[in-house]
Amino acid sequence: MRAEVAVVDGKNPDRGIIEKAGQILKNGGLVAFPTETVYGLGGNALDPEASIKIYAAKGRPSDNPLIVHIAEMGSLEKIAADIPEKARILAGKYWPGPLTMILPKAAIVPGETTGGLDSVAVRFPSDPVAQALIRAAGGFVAAPSANTSGRPSPTRAEHVEEDLGDAIDMILDGGPVGIGLESTIVDFTEKVPVVLRPGYISLEMLEETLGEVRMDRGLLITDENIRPKAPGMKYRHYAPAADLSVVEGPQEKVIAFINQRAKEAAEAGGRTGIIATDETAGRYEEGIVRSIGSREEEEGIARHLYEVLRNFDSDQVSEIYSEAFYTPKMGQAIMNRLLKAAGHKVIHIPEEEEK
Repeated sequence: MRAEVAVVDGKNPDRGIIEKAGQILKNGGLVAFPTETVYGLGGNALDPEASIKIYAAKGRPSDNPLIVHIAEMGSLEKIAADIPEKARILAGKYWPGPLTMILPKAAIVPGETTGGLDSVAVRFPSDPVAQALIRAAGGFVAAPSANTSGRPSPTRAEHVEEDLGDAIDMILDGGPVGIGLESTIVDFTEKVPVVLRPGYISLEMLEETLGEVRMDRGLLITDENIRPKAPGMKYRHYAPAADLSVVEGPQEKVIAFINQRAKEAAEAGGRTGIIATDETAGRYEEGIVRSIGSREEEEGIARHLYEVLRNFDSDQVSEIYSEAFYTPKMGQAIMNRLLKAAGHKVIHIPEEEEK
């Protein structure tokens, strides 16, 4: 059966629609809904069978933990066995918002939801539709991104319907999301807080609030032998159908390199996709060029990344080349997602040609 799609006002969602969606979750069903980051695929976080359904619908490995979404600060006490003072401080500053914290789990949270781990990932989203649904569903909603595992995360309801329309019960369409990249994940199960996934809340922002914070080495090196403590750490994610490469180096040389590759592909009868910016898009001579936005507006780049990756699938390109995006605030998060989409395939163009 095809999922019911219900359009909701992002600021003032219809109570009847929300109650219906909440009842689906209480009955063990699955509902996709908007958050300020990306669309989530919701199930009852305290129901093991609902979590199993989420993994099945997404085609997601069951050792990849789900994030439990709450809509009240007091709910954290019920699902976390221990809450360090620094976690409370961070929650006080950034909740509700695009922050996920990993804490020791309480017995009430089933292992099916946490990927078998003794910790639980928790988030309090700021989106009004998300908050209303969580409350209507009983207060605890497990929700990874609402896409087929490995594909770019959904930033519109249409993306959810494309991927999961035949696998879930309902989609709440609250329009396009605001941020477009998943939440920052901070692990508080170690002595020093560890960033497991960069996001809108940057390392610098975390350090300003908490002092010492470190980045997990898994963000730089993919190790198949390491069990993931948070979503997206181990498996290839956000990937378009075509092979994607990130090209980094001096802008002029990057453009020249991509132009040469696109020309060679065209001569061989192929189609090349190019991810550029407003500043550079007009300088590419071959291929299908999509601008991700202006480098002067990095939040726009973050918001458009997944949609641009998805659009190339309908273009049926055989290869995609992307410029690198080391922007000041969100560059770390943008590049984290882009490199995962590329399977960490990077082409580095040196400053000077080697002699």
